[in-house]
Amino acid sequence: MENLLRPLIVVGGSVVLTLVIGWATDFLLRKADERHHETPLWGLLRRGRIPYQLVLFAALLRGSYDEAQLLEERGEGIGQALTLVLIGSAAWLVIRIASAIVETSYSRYAHARAHRDPARVRRVRTQVTLIMRVVSAIVGVVAAASMLLTFPAFRAAGASLLASAGILGIVAGVAAQSTLSNMFAGFQIAFGDMVRIGDTVVVDGEWGTVEEITLTFLTVRTWDERRITMPVSYFTSKPFENWSRGTPQMTGTVFWHVDHSAPVEGMREKLRDILRECPAWDGRAYNLTVTDTTPSTMEVRALVTAKDADDIWTVRVTVREQMIGWLSDEHPYALPRVNTADAVLPPSRNGRHPSSDDGRSSRNGDHRLSPDSVPAQQRRYHGSSHRER
Repeated sequence: MENLLRPLIVVGGSVVLTLVIGWATDFLLRKADERHHETPLWGLLRRGRIPYQLVLFAALLRGSYDEAQLLEERGEGIGQALTLVLIGSAAWLVIRIASAIVETSYSRYAHARAHRDPARVRRVRTQVTLIMRVVSAIVGVVAAASMLLTFPAFRAAGASLLASAGILGIVAGVAAQSTLSNMFAGFQIAFGDMVRIGDTVVVDGEWGTVEEITLTFLTVRTWDERRITMPVSYFTSKPFENWSRGTPQMTGTVFWHVDHSAPVEGMREKLRDILRECPAWDGRAYNLTVTDTTPSTMEVRALVTAKDADDIWTVRVTVREQMIGWLSDEHPYALPRVNTADAVLPPSRNGRHPSSDDGRSSRNGDHRLSPDSVPAQQRRYHGSSHRER
């Protein structure tokens, strides 16, 4: 009877104590969270209740397992398993606690400076994210090493492993050269303030927002919701555009090709009216100038401003669309046209035009191509242009 009651008391007592202590701790954290609304620390610490209970159960059962005298022939293996569970759950709990502390510090900082310096907040967010990844990696490596050292075979091989650590380190460094360069580039990005989570960047001709930064890669979400994953070493070795550096305000351009007779002054006034009715325009500046000309058209450029990259796109497409519509309705002659005219032959040496191929000369010394020598399509267009005139 004693052989049956003792294991039940030991195992059952460990389970009951784990549940009671876990419930009491969670109750205290919940009450603290209700009293202190200004900090999310207590609510974040509640995320660690599962690893916390695993630590309690593994520690209680590991300490009292010898007294249970259960499965004595397999006692060493069960004790080893409990030790591994204890180490793993402790590492899990440490990561959860560290994450709660770091997220609390960041939330306080972001809440205090969100309206004054959003760029600084994004920088701190990037640094915090990478720091948490480093802490998780370190804790995981230490936990894995601790688990391995619980096996006698690994302890015996420790001396030989340490002796060859130098050679292995050199070999690993050469083999993982690109990985190590990406890791160092990740630290450089995090603490060098080159690019931050939430920044608007242009890489390889693609425009998007930085969505995730790790020690080895960076994810950019494009405007059409695609994800571009790039090694972080790209941002330390090649030029790229960061539209969020300094101030997010931007100046955009809109181009039109119009006829030489287009009313430029009227286009300036229309541009002003369009911008006044566009909510995305920040009101800083606008301008319209003739920047180039060709034998058939001239190029008109409008400069507009907005508070960020999203709004500058909205302003540009709005101005382009409404200006073209206004020209089509009010000044159709200002749109580009293909003008045609009669081909005039050069004068001869005696001052008279040479005769045409059919022997007929034009009146008053002005010789033009006969209608039969002009293509039918050109004659039709030529006739329509005269009618317009």
